[in-house]
Amino acid sequence: MGLADLRDLPYPWDTLTEVTALARAHPGGLIDLSVGTPVDPTPSVVREALAAASDAHAYPLTYGTPALREAVAAWFARRRGVADVDPAGVLPTLGSKELVGLLPSLLRLGAGDVVVHPAVAYPTYDVGARLAGATPLATDDVEEWAHRGDVRLVWVNSPSNPTGATADVASLRRVVEAARAVGAVVVSDECYAQLPWAPHLVADDGTPRVPSLLDPAVTGGDHTGLLVAYSLSKQSNLAGYRAAFVAGDPALVADLLATRKHLGMIVPRPVQEAMRAALGDDAHVDAQRAVYGRRREVLLAALRAAGWAVDHSEAGLYLWVRPADAADGAPSRELVGRLAGLGILAGPGEFYGRAGEGHVRVALTASDADIAQAAQRLRNGL
Repeated sequence: MGLADLRDLPYPWDTLTEVTALARAHPGGLIDLSVGTPVDPTPSVVREALAAASDAHAYPLTYGTPALREAVAAWFARRRGVADVDPAGVLPTLGSKELVGLLPSLLRLGAGDVVVHPAVAYPTYDVGARLAGATPLATDDVEEWAHRGDVRLVWVNSPSNPTGATADVASLRRVVEAARAVGAVVVSDECYAQLPWAPHLVADDGTPRVPSLLDPAVTGGDHTGLLVAYSLSKQSNLAGYRAAFVAGDPALVADLLATRKHLGMIVPRPVQEAMRAALGDDAHVDAQRAVYGRRREVLLAALRAAGWAVDHSEAGLYLWVRPADAADGAPSRELVGRLAGLGILAGPGEFYGRAGEGHVRVALTASDADIAQAAQRLRNGL
């Protein structure tokens, strides 16, 4: 796949025209639980930082300001339990999706190289590999690629989009060991790490503790060949800011930085300041998680009452659902149609690979009133 081929590849969400029309035709109107775009206000601490930096007449630093990179390192220590992130190994990105989609190309992968990603996964992992001319391999079995010399990049996604499953320290360590044995880079997409729901993913003081790829128990204290991608879209309602970063191996970051300088891939200075403010303020993150937690409980109870089973979903912004009746083997498009008949728009599991068939992804990103209305429609639909 090259740029020409990508131009002809339908964007998944653009293929939902008919079910969107069906949901919109509901007498009560459409409730959108599909893409998962934040609906709550951007925190004032962030907006104030953006405004204060709005006199941005000079070119910003592709590398990010030293203050921002230090804020990322401090955030890892405080919120992720990782105290050894080097600010030299931090690089702001224009949202996390551009990094996911372009990383194989930025790492100069091509024909004959293999990019491993989860069996049920955000489709951009696959698209990014094909765009570079590499071969994607969708698998959750480390042994399937552990001894292959053509594996150059391994994607981890924990918490997972769409399933909400998380990887423990032992499984992350196994991925790192296998990748290092064949000389592959490991990148963990951890964009939902501040939204845990399972008790074992939360520390006694309430701090999220989803294991990170950069945890010393995973890395052995060595970040060589390892990167973590993170976005502030979810934790801080900053989807419109395109505010994200990658952190880990300083040598890999230096390589990415050199290429991105040539391409002009620079996060605007006001956004960098907004990121710094967001990363330094934990109160708004905890408050937003509490909001999503309440919405999740409402939807979870209603879906189960309406005959849906919820798999995984121990973290993140989504519920990964299927019919509770094991004999109901309907394809995911049909399942999305059933919800659309109630005026609820969700995402078909097939968007996330063949292994996602038979599931639907339901987002928590709607107002309290819409979540309550969706729950009522689910119960009425019984």
